Amino acid sequence: MMFYALIGEDAPDSLETRMAVRPAHLARLQNLKDEGRLLLAGPMPAIDALEPGPAGFAGSLVVAEFASLKEAEEWLANDPYTVQGVFARTTVRPFRKVLP
Repeated sequence: MMFYALIGEDAPDSLETRMAVRPAHLARLQNLKDEGRLLLAGPMPAIDALEPGPAGFAGSLVVAEFASLKEAEEWLANDPYTVQGVFARTTVRPFRKVLP
């Protein structure tokens, strides 16, 4: 098992869809957490604020353990944010945790 950084970049005007499918997205993340595979996950606000309001989000970052790059890519491809068009672009990269 290795960590992978999964990055999704939000499509323009996708905030409403993001909020509608958020429960399903969070459920998948909870599954990773329950399996002990989730290092961190969260959204990237589009502006310098914890709660960006109507500005929405630039995307999301998930760092989790997967058996392979292919498995991580498949997980992200099947995430509700990807399937429902919240993410305009996705990237998956191997990640080595050094600190803390």
